[in-house]
Amino acid sequence: MLGSSLMGGSSNSPAKNRVFVYEVSGLRQNENNDGNSYPVRNSSSVFVRVPYNRMNEEMQRIGRMGGTIVGIKPLDSSDQPSDGESE
Repeated sequence: MLGSSLMGGSSNSPAKNRVFVYEVSGLRQNENNDGNSYPVRNSSSVFVRVPYNRMNEEMQRIGRMGGTIVGIKPLDSSDQPSDGESE
């Protein structure tokens, strides 16, 4: 249908498969993440893979945790190891 393709409802939409990498600095342990089963590591920056459809929620979550997004870049398929390669 024309309306669903204009609204992004197409099941083969290229945006559905896009993944971005956020470089985040300044994360700290606080009341929002104390319930996690793991501590937030203390380092200058961390990299978080985020699917396109969750970008806004992840930005808000990082802000609540006290982090700052330093950079965002698309994750190319060439950046990912293939099935035969180890990480």
